[in-house]
Amino acid sequence: MQTAKTAESESGYKALTQTQVASFWEEGFLVVGKVLEDELIEEMRCEYDSEFDLARSGQRPVRNLAVGEEHHDHDEEDQQEMLQFMGISEYNLRFHQLIYHDVILDVIEDLIGPNIQLYHNQALYKPPHHGGPIFWHQDNAYWKCVPANLVSVWLTLDDVDYHNGAMQFIPGSHLRPMIHDQAQGSDVLLDMGKLVDDSKAVVGDLPAGGITLHHCQTLHRTAPNTTDRQRRALAIHYMTPGTRSAQTQESFQVSFGKPMLRMRV
Repeated sequence: MQTAKTAESESGYKALTQTQVASFWEEGFLVVGKVLEDELIEEMRCEYDSEFDLARSGQRPVRNLAVGEEHHDHDEEDQQEMLQFMGISEYNLRFHQLIYHDVILDVIEDLIGPNIQLYHNQALYKPPHHGGPIFWHQDNAYWKCVPANLVSVWLTLDDVDYHNGAMQFIPGSHLRPMIHDQAQGSDVLLDMGKLVDDSKAVVGDLPAGGITLHHCQTLHRTAPNTTDRQRRALAIHYMTPGTRSAQTQESFQVSFGKPMLRMRV
């Protein structure tokens, strides 16, 4: 297992170099580094914590993806949690604004061009000590989008490394779709673990406010959070207009949940 070098370690990142763009398309991922200013990180942490407080009181649609666990048992000390809040930008103005963040959109434009539509977004929370894992998978095994060229931004509001659930990637795995197994004990999660060589994994260590990028067919996972640190993360998934569902063959229409974020005619 390796740790990736960040493309940029300070906020204010503006654009990807040609070398970085080539690396993304060759490897299927890129560790960019810090893009959010400290003041914004603190503001987003407060909003994030507030939203998950509402979730724990039943006012937000959050589910626990930890295998074999139910969300209503969250107060048991030994229960694993990997909490998923789908579409957080539809509930909170600050997160809605974040999906339009200029620096992030500049990076996405370098990869998929100037016309950018949101596919969806989610908040992914691992608490200290008992944060559950997410298994090896390709995102498009869930989404089934055509063409399979969506790009995801994974953004952390905390310093992350292997031990508290940083993203891990298998280089080159985006070049073809793979058949996934259902994760044992879950009717939601997929798991490619038996077919993945963990020794090839690259860990995307990040400072708070940092991002990684990955292709929708890149194998990735996160390990359990066994530390005394939180792991507050967001995933924002971007696509080009005209992307279709492989199941219906219909294009995803512009909507509040799937807005156009940038367009240049």
